[in-house]
Amino acid sequence: MSKLSAEELKKLKATAARQLEKEGITDLLICGGTGCHATGSIKVKDALLEEIKKKGLMDSVRVIETGCNGFCAMGPIMVVRPGGIFYQKVKPEDVPELIESQIINKTPLERLLYKDPVSKKSIPVHDDIPFFAHQMTRVLRNKGIIDPESIEDYIARDGYLGAAKALNELSADQIIEELKTSSLRGRGGAGFLTGLKWDFTRASQGDIKYVVCNADEGDPGAFMDRSILEADPHSVLEGMLIAARTIDAHMGYIYCRTEYPLAIRRLQIAIDHARKYGLLGENILDSGFSFDIQIYQGAGAFVCGEETALMRSIEGKRGMPRPRPPFPAQKGLWDKPTVLNNVETYANVPQIILKGGEWYAGVGTKTSKGTKVFALSGDVNNIGLVEVPMGTTLRQLIFDVGGGIPRKRKFKAVQLGGPSGGCIPQELLDTPVDFEEITKAGAIMGSGGMIVMDDHTCMVDMAKFFMDFIQDESCGKCTPGREGTRRLQEILTKITEGKGEPKDIEDLEQLSRVIQESALCGLGQTAPNPILSTLRYFRDEYEAHIYEKKCPAKRCVALLDFEIDPDLCQKCGECFRACPAEAITWKKKEVARIDKEKCIKCLTCFDRCKFGAIF
Repeated sequence: MSKLSAEELKKLKATAARQLEKEGITDLLICGGTGCHATGSIKVKDALLEEIKKKGLMDSVRVIETGCNGFCAMGPIMVVRPGGIFYQKVKPEDVPELIESQIINKTPLERLLYKDPVSKKSIPVHDDIPFFAHQMTRVLRNKGIIDPESIEDYIARDGYLGAAKALNELSADQIIEELKTSSLRGRGGAGFLTGLKWDFTRASQGDIKYVVCNADEGDPGAFMDRSILEADPHSVLEGMLIAARTIDAHMGYIYCRTEYPLAIRRLQIAIDHARKYGLLGENILDSGFSFDIQIYQGAGAFVCGEETALMRSIEGKRGMPRPRPPFPAQKGLWDKPTVLNNVETYANVPQIILKGGEWYAGVGTKTSKGTKVFALSGDVNNIGLVEVPMGTTLRQLIFDVGGGIPRKRKFKAVQLGGPSGGCIPQELLDTPVDFEEITKAGAIMGSGGMIVMDDHTCMVDMAKFFMDFIQDESCGKCTPGREGTRRLQEILTKITEGKGEPKDIEDLEQLSRVIQESALCGLGQTAPNPILSTLRYFRDEYEAHIYEKKCPAKRCVALLDFEIDPDLCQKCGECFRACPAEAITWKKKEVARIDKEKCIKCLTCFDRCKFGAIF
């Protein structure tokens, strides 16, 4: 590798583009994200390489490990290029038949194709599968297409051309103007206008300035940043480089939690490659501008996702928030002016600079432009990483992209914004994905975690789950965050154990308002949101727990006793086979029985029974 000029970058792009989709070559794109690694994609890749070598196909077939494909529920995933044939849940033992059918006989292997859950028909082509067909990929435009450890693959897809334009063709004022035109808002949760933040930082006095990327993704059910870094790390580096050029910073840091080893490894490879090509370091693209990036690994403290705590952690101090103002734009890292955005925000920037702010603003709503990446999880058929235009409704997201609710159950609520967010009920499913509209509904956009819940979810228990998390992760600096959340946790625990009192609802509401108004940082101020949103929409469940000592969703085990209805029991023995405590007795063609002395109230039998015979 040699250092590139802007002109040489364009030539390399043309060469790399031809190589990426080389004529006469079949590429087997195996998903290499953490999710697919966990289900065995590395072994599938090894089996593919071995079988191709065995069949003498090395000159005509390439095996490429990509980043996260997005459809996590179906991993390990393999996509054939050209053609886009999509294979799901591939195992190493499937490989010989797969190569024989797809490569040698040119016929898709039917049994590994995606099947529509309603029609049961196979959908062979990746782009025709509803999960992908309803998405619009901009941030995720390279997912499942390129090798994330190849800078050439990224350059082939217009990589670093936005940076080249920013360094050699645009002034700082023009870059900020494009961002303002785009109306890009921070994707970390607050939704502050990116162009305005960069403008404030550029105007701040100081010889030293910094660019920081927040990759400390700690919300339950969130894996957006991790997947972007694993699939397309250069997009984040390029966005940070453009930010540095704009505010005249020469050093950047990516704060990534150490629980993301694959993301960190690929980030470091990307940084090393960028340095070798002269895309980081001194005199980048012969522009006279210098900038470099280091990775800082966080130890997993949730509070370090808050920007001031994150910067203190980089400084080697305990990660605890500080009052604002001053804001990071004036006094950030080491008290120097600092631009701090999250992974998704930076990944948007290169395309905005390359294609223009008006292009970006052509998608979305009046106040929320562009697209948004979500980690769709919970009680939904299609679990995975999705990107949709702002303005898409929650109904479209959950039922068109997500494929609806499994096991023929009913939708109950969706949690947005993680522990700082709120639950949105069925009657508000047509709420559009928009910063203001989501807030009106009682949640927040957050960084993009979206947990779907079916009618077997207890909303009081769900609020308790998030409060347990918040209390455990509180930094302890301020009394509302430390003691207030503990008291909320105690009240919720009391209610779910059947010991609730009528005044508990009033206490929850009053204490929540106090914490919102007095906690030091944004994490503390939004901590009561799950409680307030569930009280707003599911107050009847709180009242049932308190007044009737019942859990309507049948999830709070302290309030449950289990019986089997002999008239509904189908004598199938599923509950008997599933019970981990051997508390169920059953013989063929006989009604099952529950031994209440042995029953540990784990709910396994209740979840397994398809006939509603357990109550």
